[in-house]
Amino acid sequence: MAQLEALLDPTGMEAGAADTTLSPRPVSLKGLTIGLLDNTKPNSTLLLETIAAQLQDQYGAGEARLYTKDYFGTPVKQTLLEEIVRECDVVITAVGDCGSCSAATVADGIMFERAGVPTVSITSDSFLMSGQAMASVQGFPGFDFYAVKHPMASLTAEEVRERAMTAMPEVLRILGVEEGR
Repeated sequence: MAQLEALLDPTGMEAGAADTTLSPRPVSLKGLTIGLLDNTKPNSTLLLETIAAQLQDQYGAGEARLYTKDYFGTPVKQTLLEEIVRECDVVITAVGDCGSCSAATVADGIMFERAGVPTVSITSDSFLMSGQAMASVQGFPGFDFYAVKHPMASLTAEEVRERAMTAMPEVLRILGVEEGR
């Protein structure tokens, strides 16, 4: 007779892994604090700051706070996650433009959503599948994130700003913000 054995989840994400519900979306960004999680990849800071400036100028968002991960290829540390959740109303994390950093960027977004903070994770389109695979591993296969055109690391400052402007409609859609609010 066959004997059943217990399997362990090697991802360490069993707690909350079944939670695929997005956090409540804001009706408006007016006065909300934006958390920007920079994963240290080239051009991440400029991309995030350009998006935040647009959210402030066009949608009345409040302060933007920049945070930096220790390492781009791993999810955000619990202490930094808790700090950002305490201090921010919405989060944008970027930029995944390689396999491990794309997966980690998506994992970061899922962790913030599960902590109750609406989040936009940004990867590059060349690593869209890496991000989707991480979302599935995290038990959130429908997690919505945005993929900018690859590459990001070799762009000039003007090209990064153009990518940020191209991302704006999707950033707003994922945050649930309607145009003009």
